[in-house]
Amino acid sequence: MRSSPHSPRRQRRALYEAPAAERRRRMTVKLSRELRSRFHRRSAPARKGDTVRVLAGSFKGREERIARVDRRAYTVTLDNVTLKTAEEKLKPLAIRTAYLVLTRLNLSDPWRRRSLRLREEEITPEERGESTEGEGESPAAPEPPAPGPADAPEGAPADEPEAVPPADEPRPKKRTRAKPTEEGE
Repeated sequence: MRSSPHSPRRQRRALYEAPAAERRRRMTVKLSRELRSRFHRRSAPARKGDTVRVLAGSFKGREERIARVDRRAYTVTLDNVTLKTAEEKLKPLAIRTAYLVLTRLNLSDPWRRRSLRLREEEITPEERGESTEGEGESPAAPEPPAPGPADAPEGAPADEPEAVPPADEPRPKKRTRAKPTEEGE
């Protein structure tokens, strides 16, 4: 979709009426120098899970993960980037993609890996979204299965049916307001 350079009104209207694919293209974020040399492109569409660095504003220099992408408003919400409201509540700050630089891509989606033309060998487990915590520790022991009829204690008959859980209690009836009565009758 091309926007007309003649009228700002038409340009704004094109933004408001843009289809989802066009909005996705407009929501691209510049790649950092390292990512630019690795992927041979200048920008990529913003996605939940990507890590970005803020270039301007009061949060300049912070690297945070993208928590939400709002294509309707052309903004991105980051983890731990909040403002205080008048009621002292924390509210997430929406940031335009022009003020961000991608520093780490979320490559857990195979479609995105194909679009970046990556081979499986080039991707680290961290980029793939696999957990890397506890590499040096021994794996946790699996929980034992719940006792069944085969695990019955000795002396108990094996072919006895399992106890049926009690039926749920009936739900309380809705309260209704009593209709006013006329005292004259």
